[in-house]
Amino acid sequence: MELRDKVGQSPDVVSREVGSEVVLLDLASATYFGLNAVGVRVWSFLAGESRSLSEICDMLVMEFDVDEEDAERDVIALANDLLKHGLLIHQAF
Repeated sequence: MELRDKVGQSPDVVSREVGSEVVLLDLASATYFGLNAVGVRVWSFLAGESRSLSEICDMLVMEFDVDEEDAERDVIALANDLLKHGLLIHQAF
């Protein structure tokens, strides 16, 4: 994936907060996934809308004490992982 790519939450996924984490359930595969604190924020940024990976990076840089390069690398890695497991959908632009 590239920073200009847009992603959104899959409609086949439900999420619940469990302590400081969010657990995602992929209804299609009946598989659970857990997200750490940063993953939780990325997931929340996508609630009800799709965003480009670049937008997500900008939001993380503003909210957390992280440099842009690290945010970009981590967001792309997370998006690829979530996409691979069917938790995100790639939005055509």
